[in-house]
Formats: sequence, C-alpha cells, structure tokens
Amino acid sequence: MRSYFVTGIGTGVGKTLVSAVLTEALNADYWKPVQTGPLEDGDRARVKHLVSNSKTTYFEEAYWFKEPTSPHLAAFLENSRIHETQINLPASQNRFMVIEGAGGLLVPLNDGFFVIDLAKRFGAEVILVCRSYLGCINHSLLSIDYLIKNGFQLKGLVLNGKFDPLLRSTLQNYANTPILAELDELSDLNKESVRQLARTINLEPFA
Repeated sequence: MRSYFVTGIGTGVGKTLVSAVLTEALNADYWKPVQTGPLEDGDRARVKHLVSNSKTTYFEEAYWFKEPTSPHLAAFLENSRIHETQINLPASQNRFMVIEGAGGLLVPLNDGFFVIDLAKRFGAEVILVCRSYLGCINHSLLSIDYLIKNGFQLKGLVLNGKFDPLLRSTLQNYANTPILAELDELSDLNKESVRQLARTINLEPFA
C-alpha cells in the first residue's frame, strides 16, 4: 500500500478538499489520525460527503478531542495526552491511502512530536497544499525547506485556488518541487464538483 500524507502551509488552506479530491481520483482509503472539534462536523464526515466512489474505507481517528484547537492543547483540556506510538496505520487492502494531517507541519501532538512526524512514522510521501494569499510564498517555501532538510519524502505540491504565474513558478522552482495538481476555487462543493476536480489530477506520478 502506498500512503500519502496531506499537509498544508497553514490552517484553512484546503487540506480536506484536497484529501477528498485525491481520495476520489485514486479510489483511495481515507484516514485522519488526529481530529479536534465537534464529532458531527469532523473531516472524515466531510470527505465522506464529498467522495462518490464506493471503494473507499473511512478509518476512524486514533484521537479525537472536543475543543477545536491544537491537538496537544485539546488533549490537555481533557486531561489527556497524545501518544504517537499508539497511532498506527490502519490495515488496508487498498492500493492507496490518503492520510490528512491537522493544521500545518509543526502543529504539536505532544511536547516533542509534531503532526508532520506522523508522515515519517508511516513511511508516507508528503503532499503539501498551498493556497494563494499575502504571505503564502514565505509559508510555502519555509514548509518545503523544512520537509527537504528533515528527510521527508516530498511528493509535490497541490495549488488550491488561482495562482499568479510568477508565484506558481517561484514555488515550483524552489528545490525543483513538482506541482501535482492545480484546483480551481469553487463556490459550491459537492460530490459532482469534487468528481470534476478529480478528473484534473495528473495520475501519472501516482502510477
């Protein structure tokens, strides 16, 4: 099984949308190991609502905390602690697994373990979601630099929304980082729009 860890340059950049699109395009299984916030409004439910294919298994979270904040703080507020050794990749017969991170790369799970460290623990290739906003160049290049210098397997970037060509080339040229997909920003997200976005994914790098 090949696993892909979807992370982002920050919070609210579109990791869940990208996870849904990749899950649809690859007929992959989906898993978000750590979730915070209301149970009925979690990312697993959102992805399941957006994906059409019948092959996907949606695995339950290893940890879920009620407060919609950083996982280590949400755990603390419930007198708990996240133990990374208890977060194990689910057994799956699927060829692909899409794993969604929480927040950005360096969101802490506990005192010494960060969200992105799960990718290395699982041996997963990293897909970095970038969104265009003031400051995104700095956030994107810092994220790319961290991944490369710390030995992560960076599969490539997904650009979520409209990117100026110069901005696009700046991100792509830094460390020769490939762009795996460019998703149009849609006002209405549903199964059909996710199917349309999935058709735009270049599947060759995943073959």
